[in-house]
Amino acid sequence: MENKVLVKLILPELDDNFDVFIPVNEIIWKIKKLLIKAISDVTGFLLDNELEYVILNKDNGKVYDNNEIVVNTDIRNGTELLFFGIKES
Repeated sequence: MENKVLVKLILPELDDNFDVFIPVNEIIWKIKKLLIKAISDVTGFLLDNELEYVILNKDNGKVYDNNEIVVNTDIRNGTELLFFGIKES
């Protein structure tokens, strides 16, 4: 699976985590949309559309820009990512 990486997605909002394959050739904002849909489908918990969702690297605290392509980031197999919503000001 050279075109995907397996990451641990931690959801503080739900106090849960999932192992997820994400495509390395996608843009972060598309990954966020896919994750929101997948989380809603798997858990039955509807994420708040009013929030801006953030993907953050648990190890180094890096917040990934919406326009970055996954392959150009430090996201690799085994990376632990926090996924949570914040209120836009």
